[in-house]
Amino acid sequence: MSQPKEAPLDATSLPMRIWLDDTDDPLDVIDALAISPFAAGELPWAMSAQLERVRPDAPLMPADAKLLRVSIERKGSESRLACGDGWLLRSIRRWDKTASILVTASAEDVARRVLEESIRDATEPPPVTDHVTMGFVHWAGGVLQRSHRPITAPTWESIRGNYPRAAQRELDRLFTLTPDESMGRLLLLHGPPGTGKTTLLRTLAREWHSWCRTDCVLDPESLFGEPGYLMEVVLDGLGAEQDRWRLLVLEDCDELIRAGAKQATGQGLSRLLNLTDGLLGQGGRILVAITTNEPVSRLHPAVTRPGRCLAEVEVGRLSYEEAVSWLTSRPAEHSPNGAPAVSPAELVTRVPPQGATLAELYALLAGRPIGRGTESEETGLYL
Repeated sequence: MSQPKEAPLDATSLPMRIWLDDTDDPLDVIDALAISPFAAGELPWAMSAQLERVRPDAPLMPADAKLLRVSIERKGSESRLACGDGWLLRSIRRWDKTASILVTASAEDVARRVLEESIRDATEPPPVTDHVTMGFVHWAGGVLQRSHRPITAPTWESIRGNYPRAAQRELDRLFTLTPDESMGRLLLLHGPPGTGKTTLLRTLAREWHSWCRTDCVLDPESLFGEPGYLMEVVLDGLGAEQDRWRLLVLEDCDELIRAGAKQATGQGLSRLLNLTDGLLGQGGRILVAITTNEPVSRLHPAVTRPGRCLAEVEVGRLSYEEAVSWLTSRPAEHSPNGAPAVSPAELVTRVPPQGATLAELYALLAGRPIGRGTESEETGLYL
């Protein structure tokens, strides 16, 4: 390979010198060699690809490539430099089955052909899984912090029977929604604790995954209390994934949307409404999902006015008949000696006349008692 040449700075070439010392390693040498012809203008076209689930036997380069350099690390990562007629390629294969490929070439069609040959059949098909990746965002030190993690997310079909028939029709429509059909920007799930609202949000992240990414906001009070934080979240979707919708999940936001929220939270409610139905949300593909334990009668009327909500679903208790049907359709938990902890007939007698929440039904199924009374309205729904 030719050495970098000194040349006047113009639109087609860039003078470049490579300095190596004892802090550099073979990977640095390969990186420098890979970028030098591009900087010097000898190979002015560059294309790259990032791969996941890379097959162990994938060569990550064309069959006629001439191998120039190889660097292998003890933990399993390796970097290779290869060349061919009018092109140069650097591939980096990592221990976590990801890879990066950079191709520089004399012409666009050459770069495209070499890259396509290098990545063809290089990855394994995605596994069938009940997980979906969800983002978690918060504000720290004036900077938007984001992390991602896979979460378990059941299909809607598998959990549909966990919800009252009164809610199922609206939920059916919600889970089959496409971006072309969305009418409002606010999704409101309200009902007492233990009715499965969080499970619905995890399932929604799975069912909408093809067109919408889901971010859980860990500090919703700060999101609508700090204008800088809110703008960072709005602008966060204007990058590579700007064509995808985003769903911001705000859990247990009673104070933000209940009647009297204007006095309690200041501009928080106004900023929420501006994001979902005002100038701030115009041009952005942002949906907001809020869960609350408050009954709809206690919510601010501006939140529930017609046309603002994409869906407003009461996730309530199962009725007595629905609870009995749910219990008798499932096997009882067993004690250590193998005998059923509680017989189905006994379980039915423990269902309160007013019905039960999903959490209460799982407790009954496990043989644990549940309270039959309802909490006083003055005690709060978190007690």
